[in-house]
Amino acid sequence: MPIEFGVHTFAAIPEVDGKPVPHAQALRDTVAEGIAADRAGLAFFGLGEHHREDFAASAPEIVLGALASVTERINLGTAVTVLSSNDPVRVFEQFATLDGLSSGRAEMIVGRGSFVESFPLFGYRLEDYEALFEERLELLAELVKETPVTWSGRLRSPLKEQPVFPRSHVAEHGGTMPVWVGVGGTPDSVVRTAHHGFDMMLAIIGGSPAQFAPFSGLYRRAMQEFGHEGGRVGMHSPGLIAETDAEAKRILMPQWMVYRNRIGRERGWGDATEREFEASAAEHGANFVGSPETVAQKIVWAVETLGVERFDLKYDSGTSHADNLRSIELFGNEVVPRVRQLLGETA
Repeated sequence: MPIEFGVHTFAAIPEVDGKPVPHAQALRDTVAEGIAADRAGLAFFGLGEHHREDFAASAPEIVLGALASVTERINLGTAVTVLSSNDPVRVFEQFATLDGLSSGRAEMIVGRGSFVESFPLFGYRLEDYEALFEERLELLAELVKETPVTWSGRLRSPLKEQPVFPRSHVAEHGGTMPVWVGVGGTPDSVVRTAHHGFDMMLAIIGGSPAQFAPFSGLYRRAMQEFGHEGGRVGMHSPGLIAETDAEAKRILMPQWMVYRNRIGRERGWGDATEREFEASAAEHGANFVGSPETVAQKIVWAVETLGVERFDLKYDSGTSHADNLRSIELFGNEVVPRVRQLLGETA
């Protein structure tokens, strides 16, 4: 099967004339970017859930519902849904609704999330970080079967022969909604994903993609051992595309530095350097930034190294709406065809 290509955004808040763009405008810009991704022929548009001032999409399913009505082909989903602080029944209901609105184009990417603001916001204890995710992933695995659910756990009330509605569009046509689990690269996370038969999305935001190659093999072995057929591996990496390498780096580096230092201060890291950015943007770094040819060559290397079936570009890092739109257009119209050519694909 030909590799799929998608884009992700966190609806990051850029600055215009030294002032942050209002959240409402950032949300409207995100819808416009989703439309651009659809027109560029991309397979997936993902919107990350965050509960911070510098990201606008705390309720991404609503934004995706808006996109369902103004797009035609592209699959829509979160990247990621922070499942640990969401009720799985509500998550399923929201995605079944999205699937109906979009005529079967909903996909979930669920995960624990790299930010923890949602835990105190919704009344959950960080001490239950791991247990919440394990239980809720287990319940979600039952819910997506779309049959009455009987389930019990420690951190949520049980369900007994409980039907959940609406039924998804894909279930009405004999299928199952796709569920990916976002994995940061620990063996336990890989095996847990395979245990439930879910697809695996590798979140590659630092280091080299090559270091994640063992997890692809582990996932495929685990899927076989658990008796599951198929199963896809995807990768999510940040980047930006412009006409030249120099232009892409000129646009991205200042914004990358701002976000890297903001998060670094919260987590006790040292300040970022231009050298660190250049390392991330290098041939085997995690940042897919450059001209269409440079990014295409790098994607081919990553796809072949990891053996993935989907590559998703996280295209916004506080960059402007205009730069985001241009990056999406170049990705769909120039990078993807070039990657397919280099891989010997015809579609």
